[in-house]
Amino acid sequence: MNFQQLRIVRETVRRNFNLTEVANALFTSQSGVSKHIKDLEDELGVELFVRKGKRLLGLTAPGKELVVMVERMLLDAANIKRLAEQYSQRDEGRLTVVTTHTQARYALPKVVTAFKRAFPKVHLKLHQGSPDEIVQMLLDGAADIGVATEALAEVAELASFPFYGWQHAVIVPAGHALEAVQPLTLEAIAEYPLITYHEGFTGRARIDRTFAAAGLAPDIVMSALDADVIKTYVELGLGVGILASMAFNPARDPGLRRLDSAHLFPENVTRIAVRRGHYLRGFAYRFIELCEPELTETRVAHALGAAAPTP
Repeated sequence: MNFQQLRIVRETVRRNFNLTEVANALFTSQSGVSKHIKDLEDELGVELFVRKGKRLLGLTAPGKELVVMVERMLLDAANIKRLAEQYSQRDEGRLTVVTTHTQARYALPKVVTAFKRAFPKVHLKLHQGSPDEIVQMLLDGAADIGVATEALAEVAELASFPFYGWQHAVIVPAGHALEAVQPLTLEAIAEYPLITYHEGFTGRARIDRTFAAAGLAPDIVMSALDADVIKTYVELGLGVGILASMAFNPARDPGLRRLDSAHLFPENVTRIAVRRGHYLRGFAYRFIELCEPELTETRVAHALGAAAPTP
């Protein structure tokens, strides 16, 4: 048994048993993948995969149990490397943070700036993706820390912590008729075409539920992945915008007006997440603490089931 065989087993499950994709992901040949699987099964004396001819269709009962162990073994192998780096290169290394555009653009700049001042030798990779992509990167070990509003709290393998609360805001072009509606209502908003986030991003599900609870079906004429696009098309007069409140700045957006809508939409909570069992370097704990000072190394490490790294 070797680590390449374990990686192949894990990747085979992740790639839905498509050995061509497994081979491409691991930079090897399909025949090599098949041989590694067969050698491992011969060594263990059990079949790990359900087959139909040469095709793999799923996992056998022992295969299902083995995959859990494989995930844990490969996670611990990566942790050993991080542990060694923690002691040999204390303030050097790489930190991968995966987040959405909204968080990268509006919530994290001050944190990133402070972190780079404190750890100039750490290569910080800020990767943007959807909430589902963020979850997958954390589970795969491709990212150390995830920041998003959706999805993170729903995954048992992740430990997530509140970062900050925020609400949606309604924006219109200067001079729009809705500026005169006091107090603003969902019914009044729904009379106009709407521009807001794409499904699955930045609290879009809560927007949909809020209108549905009021018995309204607004005409969402455009959806976008980030607030800057929403603001651009609202300013062009194509619709009323609903976006994250921190994305609006009167000085930067002089052609737009933010309407008082705090009473219309519930609060959203952006969260910070790490995979349970994932060994964090000392500077990773520091990044989290810069986001939220109450998230100390001790508190986060306890939630991860790990010991905080030695100072």
